[in-house]
This record gives sequence, C-alpha cells and structure tokens, in this order.
Amino acid sequence: MAKLVNWQGFERRLREKRLQLFSPLDITRLFGVSGTAAAFLVHRYTKRGFIVRAKRGLYAFADDLPPELYIANKLYEPSYISLESALSYHRVIPETVYEITSVTPKSTRRFETLGKVFTYHTIKKAAFTGYSLGKQNGFSFIIAEPEKAFADALYLRMLAGKTPIRRFDKDKINKSKAIRYAHLFGNGKLIGIVKRALA
Repeated sequence: MAKLVNWQGFERRLREKRLQLFSPLDITRLFGVSGTAAAFLVHRYTKRGFIVRAKRGLYAFADDLPPELYIANKLYEPSYISLESALSYHRVIPETVYEITSVTPKSTRRFETLGKVFTYHTIKKAAFTGYSLGKQNGFSFIIAEPEKAFADALYLRMLAGKTPIRRFDKDKINKSKAIRYAHLFGNGKLIGIVKRALA
C-alpha cells in the first residue's frame, strides 16, 4: 500500500489539509495505511530529503517550514511562547531573540532542531494562563500577553538567582495586570520584584 502513495500524492494531500507539521499517525489517517506503512513512507521521504524531522514522530516539508513560533507550540505540548521571545515579539525589550523560549506545566525541555533552539521552562499549573492567539503567515500560535511574559521572565530569573530585566519599555506593560499575573505564582518575593520593576 505504501508504494502506491507517491511523493506528489503524499505532498498534495498533506498541503490540502494544511498539515505543515505531521506525524506517522496523520499519514495513517489520511491515506488509510498501516502504522508500518506510514513509518516506511516517512522514512523514505526523509531519506530523499523531501521532509525533515523536527523531533521524534514529528516532520515538516524540507522546503517550506512553518513559522518558528508555530513550531514552538507543536514541538512540546501544552506550552505557549513566553519570556524573552514573547517580550521581543511584543517589542517590550529591544533585543532580537534567537532562542525560542516557552513555558509549560510539564518538565523543562530543550530541543535543537530545524536550525533553531527551542527551550521550555516549567511553571506551576495555576500560572499556566495569560496567553492569546498570535498569527504569522497564516499560522496561529499561542503566546503570552506582555504582562504575563514579564511575570514569567521575572519568576524564572528569581529562581535562577539572576537580576530582573533592566531594559524594557514600561509603557507596553500594564502594571496592575502584571502584578495580578505575579500573584498566580503564590510567591511574595516575586510580587515585590514585579512592583519594583514597574515603579
């Protein structure tokens, strides 16, 4: 059955379904092939350089990668883009960020793939909120609001013994909202840090 699915048919069907990141399970569902046949197809087209592996069990078209922020959401779920990546996206900090940073209620993880570094930092479930939908080139992804990204960043910096963020645009941060998000961490020290940073 796998041999009947040629590259043109494989690519066309995935693109019709807007599956820019896909798994062998997606192949099984789309083409009605067995898990073994789906694994064979993925292996064959990876070897030919038509598709690339993002991580174990997740693949993309080699010549048409989706936006990095979309990839970040899909590499490790549940997660949303936050910290310096979100602060840069919202233009709260002037720096361009090369590592894509996210937060997750799961274990901390790091992936080096598709020419980028994607890191995921653990936060408590009660604080896993404060995000909204962003769009880039027709792709949707979830990203922290400026105030939540700020609170997340100060929380993780505090845990690591680092100094708070110094260079940022205060006009882009709603102080009361940032303090409200800081309360979700249940840490009095963090609340004080956020208040002082935005004083």
